[in-house]
Amino acid sequence: MKLHELRDNEGATQRKKRIGRGPGSGKGKMGGRGIKGQKSRSGVAINGYEGGQMPLYQRLPKRGFNKPNRKAFAVVNLGLIQKFVEAGKLDAGSITEETLVASGLVRRKLDGIRVLAKGDVTSALTIDVTGASKSAIEAVEKAGGSLKVAAAE
Repeated sequence: MKLHELRDNEGATQRKKRIGRGPGSGKGKMGGRGIKGQKSRSGVAINGYEGGQMPLYQRLPKRGFNKPNRKAFAVVNLGLIQKFVEAGKLDAGSITEETLVASGLVRRKLDGIRVLAKGDVTSALTIDVTGASKSAIEAVEKAGGSLKVAAAE
């Protein structure tokens, strides 16, 4: 097989319908839009309109709430922190939010960094972050380190 022998499967591609190009095309004159009326004209968008009936999006119940002042935390797993310590990109003795960002483990701090317990911790880490899960705190202390949470969650 050569590059110039490549072809699409039979029927996979179809020619574009050229609307309003004479009676022979089958879509000439009014171009399949019917006679007069709002829909025959250009620049009309009637999405969701149901002819005066209450539209579906209004008939369905409203649910939920978006908290305007919610906090977004950058999330880091313990396994990744351990990997960065072993690679020499982080100092196990003092891991702060700034060092996590500087090492490239976290792209940006957002409203703080939250540590989760996914992965294994083998070295004694001293971590100071905004938030952490209970299992992450236990895992770090079990490995002989300490995880200090700055703000109450």
